[in-house]
Amino acid sequence: MANTKTSTMSFYPNQDTFLIAVDCIIFGFKDNKISLLAQPRFLEPFKNGLSLLGGFVKENESVEQAASSVLSRLTGLENIYMEQVGMYGALERDPGDRVVSCAFYALIDIESQDEQLLEEHKAFWINIDRANELIFDHPRMVADAIKLLRQKAAIQAVGFNLLPEKFTLSQLQALYEAIYYQVFDIRNFRKKMLSMDFLEKLNEMDKSGSKKGAYYYRFRDEKVQNDQYPSRF
Repeated sequence: MANTKTSTMSFYPNQDTFLIAVDCIIFGFKDNKISLLAQPRFLEPFKNGLSLLGGFVKENESVEQAASSVLSRLTGLENIYMEQVGMYGALERDPGDRVVSCAFYALIDIESQDEQLLEEHKAFWINIDRANELIFDHPRMVADAIKLLRQKAAIQAVGFNLLPEKFTLSQLQALYEAIYYQVFDIRNFRKKMLSMDFLEKLNEMDKSGSKKGAYYYRFRDEKVQNDQYPSRF
């Protein structure tokens, strides 16, 4: 909430005040699909409608702090990758009041979240294909976030945030195919990924899919931290 408290000194006494909110577009990777964290809205307007997770900005916090608070409160995770998507301020975007929202997208490893916290907040994962069911202008926020995610995936190792610590090349390819909504040639994809030297091959194998098995990999921390990422697809 912004500028709603009466101040003893104001340099803008004749200006309108309104509410500031944050909406968090939380992406995860599940069943070879990009998933989105959602919850039923608890109040009118659109009570019980499918909504992104968010809240109003308090007077003593920035929009970034407000978004981080939402993320940690709902997932139990700290230091989550988060990036601003944009500001949404159409006059009638929220029938309840004049509300301007700052949207952020976040990337998390679903396996690391706190399931109990999600249950307490009645939050759950949905397939990204259901984003058009969201209330307000949330579908537009998600669409804008997906565009940014695709741009980011072309130049940065986004899998570092979405995949578990160790994964197979098949899992990595499935992630990129889910992000871009397209199928990549297996040999070309693996050749490109391995040529970038940001993956470390482990001496462990996943044999759940076949007797032959597939080697696990992990991201080299120093490569990720130093922004040494794969080139554009």
